[in-house]
Amino acid sequence: MTSTSLLDTPRRVAVDTASRPRVEIVVPVYNEEAALAPSVRRLHDHLDAWLPFDWQITIADNASTDATPRVAAALADDLPGVRVLRLEEKGRGRALRAAWLASDADVVGYMDVDLSTDLNAVLPLVAPLVSGHSDVAIGSRLARGSNVERGPKRELISRAYNHLLHLTLAARFTDAQCGFKAVRAEVARRLLPDVRDDGWFFDTELLVLAQREGLRIHEVPVDWVDDPDSRVDIVHTALDDLRGIVRLLAQTKLLRFAAIGVVSTIAYALLFLLLRGPVGPGWANGLALAITAVGNTQANRHITFGIRGREDLARHHAGGAVVFVLTLGLTSIALAVMHGIDPNPPRAIELSVLVAASAAATISRFIALRTWVFATRGRARAAARRAVAAIGRADV
Repeated sequence: MTSTSLLDTPRRVAVDTASRPRVEIVVPVYNEEAALAPSVRRLHDHLDAWLPFDWQITIADNASTDATPRVAAALADDLPGVRVLRLEEKGRGRALRAAWLASDADVVGYMDVDLSTDLNAVLPLVAPLVSGHSDVAIGSRLARGSNVERGPKRELISRAYNHLLHLTLAARFTDAQCGFKAVRAEVARRLLPDVRDDGWFFDTELLVLAQREGLRIHEVPVDWVDDPDSRVDIVHTALDDLRGIVRLLAQTKLLRFAAIGVVSTIAYALLFLLLRGPVGPGWANGLALAITAVGNTQANRHITFGIRGREDLARHHAGGAVVFVLTLGLTSIALAVMHGIDPNPPRAIELSVLVAASAAATISRFIALRTWVFATRGRARAAARRAVAAIGRADV
């Protein structure tokens, strides 16, 4: 006698059909005339038998040039709950963006047409989103409990790519590019305007932005079998991914702060050299720091921390003034020590010591600005996000 676990076979769940949320699964395709019909029919049969929510399948045709549009139209005519969205430009991200933004479902998701992921994972993927427990859900081939069949080359590339995301973007999810994801529709509408990639990096960018927003990302270990007929150009995709990582890295607060710091340091050096003769090194240092501190605080307020308008403006600049005093103290001590060693040091050495002391204070400046000067707005935004999420869950 063979026993079957609940993980092996999904069970139909009785629900109140009058209040069931809707789930839309998008299948992006490009020239998939052979695989499209059997895959969509298999997905349709599974959802009809095992998904306890209203659902819809959308075939997003990415400018196919073979018989894919004709096959997709025939499926839509033959199968209830299947529709076709035709795009005249290629790009998986472009297809998902168009389909998700046009959807009226509560939860939107997608899966690759090869159905490499075992369909028994569909319900565990969307259920936490329907319940409001999570905001984004992803299938993971690298999470504990997953069962993956693929060649060593693809396994190495996948693990290396996700490890790179952890190192560069502090990603906390384990598998960025598994073609099996879902997101609450209102969350998708909030994130998609900021997702710039229209290709394979779309998934990674969406997840990184969700993580930066403090959204809850649920991971589902999946059973996954590699598709030997994959059309993905690994080299081209890898280069696009690297460019995307660099772009997202440049959007981090730390790098924006560093860029502002470089500009402030150059302005400080020029002002110090300009004022050093008329007022002496001590006053030149203080005045140059004071002037650049105001500009630095305002630039970080607007660019690094994204705060607009006059709200808390005086408080922020008062906090920036305290940070300026700390920097002034450090540079003044460095100046005094240097002049104690050599009363008349060369200008270049004098300026180098001051710039080095100012740079040493940069880390403490960033920490102070992030955790103290601009902290209240950050907490308020986090509270607003939690309130919006709670309202969304109440609506569901």
